[in-house]
Amino acid sequence: MFIEGLLKEEVDMKTGEFFIPDEIYLLCMLHNIGATSPERALTIEEIANWTALEQLRIERDLKILVDKNYVALNVDQLGRERYFITADGIRKVMSMYS
Repeated sequence: MFIEGLLKEEVDMKTGEFFIPDEIYLLCMLHNIGATSPERALTIEEIANWTALEQLRIERDLKILVDKNYVALNVDQLGRERYFITADGIRKVMSMYS
């Protein structure tokens, strides 16, 4: 069974059931908390506080999301790494709701 618009890894090919990969779950959480522009970018610690996810998991998933161009990294004036969703990331999230 193939569900249109979903990536192959988002559907269990044996059962046809839909599941959300960890990094896509984080992407949705970033969207929900409003990290959608450089001005609203968050540090890993802030993301952990908002999502109650472990920082190591967040770091792993952010790397995947950055590699897919769904999330971008900004370094602020104090040298802190901050992350926000790109236009491609917003499109990915919105495609899950339509």
